[in-house]
Amino acid sequence: MKAYRAALLRFDSNDQPVHDTDGLLVTAPDASGTQRVVACGAWSALRHLLDQPDASGIEVQHWPGKLIAPGFVDAHVHYPQVDVIGSPADGLLPWLEHYTFPAETRFADAGHAQHMARVFLDELQRNGVTTALAFATSHPESVNALLTEAQARRMRLITGMCLMDQNAPDGLRNPPSAPGLADAAEHSLLQTESLIRHWHGKGRLGYAITPRFVPTCSDVQLRGAGELAARYPDVWVQSHVAENRNEIAWVRQLYPQARSYLDVYHRYGLLRERTVYAHGIYLDDADRALLRDTGSAIAVSPTSNLFLGSGLFDFEAAQRSGHLHGLASDVGGGTSFSPFETMKAAYFTGRMALEAQGGVPKPGLSLSPSRMWWLHTAGGAQSLGLAGTVGNLNVGAEADFVVLDPSATPLLARRTAAAQSVEEWLFAFIILADDRAVASTVLA
Repeated sequence: MKAYRAALLRFDSNDQPVHDTDGLLVTAPDASGTQRVVACGAWSALRHLLDQPDASGIEVQHWPGKLIAPGFVDAHVHYPQVDVIGSPADGLLPWLEHYTFPAETRFADAGHAQHMARVFLDELQRNGVTTALAFATSHPESVNALLTEAQARRMRLITGMCLMDQNAPDGLRNPPSAPGLADAAEHSLLQTESLIRHWHGKGRLGYAITPRFVPTCSDVQLRGAGELAARYPDVWVQSHVAENRNEIAWVRQLYPQARSYLDVYHRYGLLRERTVYAHGIYLDDADRALLRDTGSAIAVSPTSNLFLGSGLFDFEAAQRSGHLHGLASDVGGGTSFSPFETMKAAYFTGRMALEAQGGVPKPGLSLSPSRMWWLHTAGGAQSLGLAGTVGNLNVGAEADFVVLDPSATPLLARRTAAAQSVEEWLFAFIILADDRAVASTVLA
């Protein structure tokens, strides 16, 4: 058993914040050796646990003045794009062409992939992210490198090889196995199934079937991805949807018979639980109902959407429709690994008026600080089908957590000291904190 004392933040069954100014977190290993929460609450109510015979010899790690909070969940991030973060472009498609695709071709080199896997996971942990759903590239080497490194760290991480057999540059387009043998689509699906069998469910690792996005996948490849998703219902599915108007127009040209961009995925059996689509800016109510009814989720990526000028996610419509959604950095279109930057951008996005049907502006929505924090922890976990497993500190959850320092910078210290409520206190972190506020990241 292990015990930690500090202020505590977690969420109750109604997704409301529970804040103990002086708390105790107790963990113990399960049969696999993963530390799980066995008690979490006020120090005064739980300190007697340390007097029990089975707790003898436990030293309490005390962080006075600090906050223990659930580890952050990043619902969409690209590990091969670390080195293109902050690259200027006129929009999504030019940015992909000039920066992203050239960088991703380097991941055919296993040595480069291994190096970047370490850099990527170091950045996640330095920023307090303990669970991530990540894109790799179209090279199996990139998947093997990332999952090998995550396994060594005992980190909960999900990734998959990109399926992209058309409309992609040489070096990224899925190749055929050999002349006269499996074509590109068939070969990429065979590779995907092999990676699923090798990695999925190994320790805290998961596999995601990963069509890059509709324009880069042939009809055969999308149909095969849907068949794999049906054959392996506990693996994840991840892709992009309705991020950019030019992208949507391209999809409409390719699939004029489809009702919407999202409907293309639905036709191929790629909407179900444990399915996460990044962005979802240009959805209508029928799309949102389809997401809700299939248990699919949107990974909201506000820093990326603002950086690339893609548009603004409609938080009010998402809440009204009841479909799953969580927050994501989307590095390298996203501009920071920091969950505080992501939550801040989500707040700005929510406040902005949106273009509604008929051209009438739709008023913005002020997301509460605890709601934004929930969307990046327990809500993100729920979107991934991992509710109760990560993203919270309730009994039974895997003990992934961050230790946050409200005095990390002079201005943050002043503002948190003056906070009159837990909402004000959390909001101060969202607006003012960065990686300096992450004193420690603890993996289960």
